[in-house]
Amino acid sequence: MNGIRRIFRLSILCCLAVVFVSGCERASDDRQQPQLVLRYADNQPDHFPTSKAARYFAALVKERTGGRIEIDVFTNGELGQELETLEQIEFGGVDFSRFSLGTLATSLPFLKLLFFPYLYRDSEHMWKVLDGKIGLEFLARVDSPAGVGLCWFDAGARSFYTRTPIHSIEDIEGMTIRVQENELLSLMIESLGARTERIPYSEVYSLLQRGAIDGAENNIPSYVYMGHHQAAPYLFLDEHFRIPELVLMSKNAEEKIKAVDPSFLDVVRDCAKQAGEYQRTLWERDEAASLQEAVDSGCVITVPDADELSRWAERMESIYRTLDPESLETVRRIQAVD
Repeated sequence: MNGIRRIFRLSILCCLAVVFVSGCERASDDRQQPQLVLRYADNQPDHFPTSKAARYFAALVKERTGGRIEIDVFTNGELGQELETLEQIEFGGVDFSRFSLGTLATSLPFLKLLFFPYLYRDSEHMWKVLDGKIGLEFLARVDSPAGVGLCWFDAGARSFYTRTPIHSIEDIEGMTIRVQENELLSLMIESLGARTERIPYSEVYSLLQRGAIDGAENNIPSYVYMGHHQAAPYLFLDEHFRIPELVLMSKNAEEKIKAVDPSFLDVVRDCAKQAGEYQRTLWERDEAASLQEAVDSGCVITVPDADELSRWAERMESIYRTLDPESLETVRRIQAVD
């Protein structure tokens, strides 16, 4: 009888041990599996600075949340071009994405004040504005159905590239130039005497190749990475726009993160800020490398002198006269940042 009792007790202990180990394994599995998986969309190639910064952001969030939140990054426009992605942000199909202010200004008009022509003296001036009080004010206002603003990305200076050379403002008159899908940007380019075509970024290369448009305007990395330098080998470095970019988080993602742990919202914002700083470093390096690649591939680079640039700025000055007094005061504040 005692032997039977010992066997019975041993059986019970073994069962309890199995249950305990199994429970530990399940707990371990629970810790390893994310509670929330979110989606980040970018329309640029996988090796582009914004795509690399997106993956850096995802890695930071996973680390800082102990693996409880993971972010899958989709590049190359896999989840759509900017306007399509913006719609998905509003409806919750995409959780994070990086947008040009030229695109966002269609639904958030106040952002247009940050990319008026020849607004910034140089890159250093722009970052003093965006990292300072003015930039924080604008970031705080980006809280709408379009999403919540997280951080600024660099998109460099935009210049014209064309199928035939540009040396002066007379050369661009009558040309058909692709611009972002934004009415204000169209008006700015049209003030130079050019015609504009507002078409998706993904279609620019084929239209240049076919001669359906005479040129486009963009930053140097985009010009090279998308192969536009092969179809439009003349680069006119007027740097008419500096259009920063903004990383948005959908309102839907904000609620999901809050449900996992409210403190993780601050974690995500901090990770985004770090990713923005990382992206700037990548951008500066890639901008120099892309310009060198354009030169090495035979592109003709024209740098206008100060007198010629002043003529371009004067043509675009009419855009400033359309602003209301409050907006003009904001422009003056931006220009006054030292």
